[in-house]
Amino acid sequence: MSSRPRARVRRAAFTLVELLVVIAIIGILVALLLPAVQAAREAARRMQCGNNLKQIALATHNYHDTHKAFPAGGVTIGPCCGTLSRGTWTIAILPFVELQTLYDQYDQNYFNEDVVNRAVVQTFTSVFVCPSDINTKVLDQPASGPGSGIFYAPGSYRAVSGRTRGSVAGDSYADCSQIWSDGAYPFFNRGVLHHVGTSSSSGMASYETMASIIDGTSNTIMIGEYHTRTNNRRRTFWAYTYTSYNQSSVTVGPGGGSRCLLPDYTRCASLGNSNPCKRGWASLHPQNIMFARADGSVRPIATNVNIDLLGNMATICQGEALVVDD
Repeated sequence: MSSRPRARVRRAAFTLVELLVVIAIIGILVALLLPAVQAAREAARRMQCGNNLKQIALATHNYHDTHKAFPAGGVTIGPCCGTLSRGTWTIAILPFVELQTLYDQYDQNYFNEDVVNRAVVQTFTSVFVCPSDINTKVLDQPASGPGSGIFYAPGSYRAVSGRTRGSVAGDSYADCSQIWSDGAYPFFNRGVLHHVGTSSSSGMASYETMASIIDGTSNTIMIGEYHTRTNNRRRTFWAYTYTSYNQSSVTVGPGGGSRCLLPDYTRCASLGNSNPCKRGWASLHPQNIMFARADGSVRPIATNVNIDLLGNMATICQGEALVVDD
């Protein structure tokens, strides 16, 4: 027998240096891929958000076909803004977004803040929530108004109540200034879904019609987004009628401007009067806010838009011919 030692077989293996290089390359590829994945996810969220707005806009049209007028943005029995509220536009269109059962639970004979309507205003509704918005799975208490001690369900969309100058006493409350059609406040500040003050006990109200929108339905914004990263109590609450929580205006002139388009209530308020911030427009989509126009179309508007042009699009009867480019 041969006494020669057996030859050792060398097995291929990674060295520590090679392994570290591979891990580094994988890390770089993941870092390069992650923004693309995030962008794709946001594109999907934005598409769903636009689809929600489209469904809501069509619901207001169906409401108009049924009642021969658009719903009021909100109804206040008596002068704004300390009195209790009745219904709001989102509740009015519930039957037209396939939520008839929820609508039937809302008792029009009671106020929005009453216990009997608590189950409705605390219901999470996906159609009124943009997937890009945050803190949409928790109830919270609005920061002001008769419902400030009550928990409401979050939302992401607000009716366009009109335009405000933000410099005249009371005019900063654009949603409330619409109560007096030709009286204390200019008629041309009206939006499609503005607030209505009445002495009637009726819970819902129909107001503007297609014929009222003399600026043209494609030139008039009707519903838009408001998201905020800070101060969740100033967010949108889909079923809270009081002032600005599901209705907003466009503040032009002193005190308004681009700060009112920030998705950050605290930062906006730190830059001036907080009233325009309460009635702001904002989204977490990069550099744009989704709006539904009165013709039912849904298109983004850039956050660097000229605020005067956006204000023109918020009104229905001034005859402005200017249109914001997409």
